Amino acid sequence: MEIYNTLTRKKEKFIPREPGKVSMYVCGPTTYNYIHIGNARPLVFFDTVRRYLQYKGYQVTYVQNFTDIDDKIINRAAEEGEDPLELSRRYVAEYFRDADALNVRRADIHPKVTEHMEDIIGLVKVLIDKGAAYAVDGDVYFDISSFPAYGKLSRRSPDEMLAGARVEVNPRKKNPLDFALWKAARPGEPSWPSPWGPGRPGWHIECSAMSLKYLGANFDIHGGGMDLIFPHHENEIAQSEAATGQPFVRYWMHNGFITVNQEKMSKSLGNFFLVRDVLKKFSPLVVRFFLLSTHYRSPLDFDDEKVESAGRGRERLKNSLQLVGEALRGQQRTEMTDRDRDCLARLETLRRQFEGAMDDDFNTALALSYCFELAREANSYLQEETAPARDVLAKISGLFADFNEVLGLFKTGAQGEIVLAERPGADAEAGELVQSLIELLLQVRQEARAKKDWTTADRIRDGLKGLGIVIEDTPQGPRWKSRG
Repeated sequence: MEIYNTLTRKKEKFIPREPGKVSMYVCGPTTYNYIHIGNARPLVFFDTVRRYLQYKGYQVTYVQNFTDIDDKIINRAAEEGEDPLELSRRYVAEYFRDADALNVRRADIHPKVTEHMEDIIGLVKVLIDKGAAYAVDGDVYFDISSFPAYGKLSRRSPDEMLAGARVEVNPRKKNPLDFALWKAARPGEPSWPSPWGPGRPGWHIECSAMSLKYLGANFDIHGGGMDLIFPHHENEIAQSEAATGQPFVRYWMHNGFITVNQEKMSKSLGNFFLVRDVLKKFSPLVVRFFLLSTHYRSPLDFDDEKVESAGRGRERLKNSLQLVGEALRGQQRTEMTDRDRDCLARLETLRRQFEGAMDDDFNTALALSYCFELAREANSYLQEETAPARDVLAKISGLFADFNEVLGLFKTGAQGEIVLAERPGADAEAGELVQSLIELLLQVRQEARAKKDWTTADRIRDGLKGLGIVIEDTPQGPRWKSRG
């Protein structure tokens, strides 16, 4: 397995700190609003990274934080006349609603800044004691001159770093690029006691404190969007390595931007989309499919037509899964033919190709292409065989399940089975129930047809059609699919 490391600007063989174990930290949202589609990309991608590492047999410890106190939170709370911490708690809950809909599994640990003040203050004290930070009138700044390697992640010149950090003139700083570790309290804002007076943390120190607490120094993967390379991740490296004297992270991974009509998504351009609004138009799992359809380091252009195309692609996979489900419920044979053995060999090749794509810097776009090849292979085989071989069916079904376990394109039931019936935002349990109800209606319709009760049979067909469920009568029995 190779990972593109932003620090070295090249792909490197993945060698974790501890054999068989992977430690991951991904920067989470600042909880002052619903997450936007740009937030959703790293959310879905790094969930997929974790899934694949687990598929490969690694024991993964995944940490994703919440920044639940920040200038943006305080300003938004003031606008809405709400306590900042209450507002933040509300948007943490809304985050989980959107993440769950996108089939993103919960992290092992979701630390919040407000619950780790002791850790943050302790890290700031270490930096002061080591001469890497200084206090001025209740503020504490990191002294970049104490860390000669500053800039090694972003590879920017001092002038570029000054422009990128949008540094305000502050005569109290030793260097304009010195950054805040602790901010003195302002009137009416939430604050916590510290050796330097009441205040709250700077943005960068929180991630260092929480990742070091749960993962230790030199942990395996730190992820986030490319917009975090500078100053956030650059500053994390400086303060963490100055404090510990050890490398902070082994592999830095950054996903590309979401663009709209080839322009970077931003509020100022009016091309800013909240996930909550996008999910009113599209199935959450179609959105997940779309987000994985381009290599994570490349820009991803967002528009309705591209998401609709992703929906059609996912529907093809869904139709193939329905065919497999019907075959599993139908007649099967145990003896093997040359065609069966050829199919099994092809399936094993597809598994290797899928794993090869994911091993090559998590190329989900290529991995998706092998999902479609699996669907074509399954469709071709099942169209030729009225009674397919049990071993081949099991292999096809198992491969679909494994690919889905990595990519998360379909929800799964209690036993790990793929659930095809769905509605926007529905969880796996609800989807499984809908699927069972549709199957029951089809059974009632078949009994009505057997009795030549065409009125009842047509009423069931037309009623389901009105709900977006299309029934196709085939020689092997009725088949249904969702138009959504």
